Amino acid sequence: MGNGMSEEELNSCKSHQWYRRFLTECPSGQLMFYEFKQFFGLKNLSDTSNAYVRNLFTTFDMNDDGFIDFMEYVAALSLVLKGGVQQKLRWYFKLFDVDGSGCIDREELLQIFKSVRAISGVDHEISAEDFTDMVFEKIDINGDGVLSMEEFMEGIQADEKILEMLTESLDLSHVINKIYSEMNSKEHVS
Repeated sequence: MGNGMSEEELNSCKSHQWYRRFLTECPSGQLMFYEFKQFFGLKNLSDTSNAYVRNLFTTFDMNDDGFIDFMEYVAALSLVLKGGVQQKLRWYFKLFDVDGSGCIDREELLQIFKSVRAISGVDHEISAEDFTDMVFEKIDINGDGVLSMEEFMEGIQADEKILEMLTESLDLSHVINKIYSEMNSKEHVS
């Protein structure tokens, strides 16, 4: 047995770091929308990007009380980082269903992709418009112009290219990495 820590001990350390960071940024223990944006370094967003971030906040606010508490925060990050395909697709669906209608229309999907790309700053091989068109062409089985949860889940899983592109587009690891690097730099200063 060496001097290294077990995976459980490492995860415990990370959880402690996340908790300290959460309480430092949000002493009340409840993260409001403007604090959420500040927490992730999201400034000077367009109206569309701001709407996306608000929807992201709402999906993390699992009990719909207008705040994200630490448990919701950890649950959301766990889902984003470790969740299985089914879990992530359900979360993506909720995120994309901006109006809460139980279906995703073309405009909702397009606006989310435009916003995600504006926030991430990553160049993609296909435009948000073309990606939205491809998704609807391939998975809107009944051709009604909206995607039900069933169409979305089955269609995305049946098409590896769309699943890969969707996962890549919504990858939040750059945000997580930014938080980790900030936490580590503060610890080295302390």
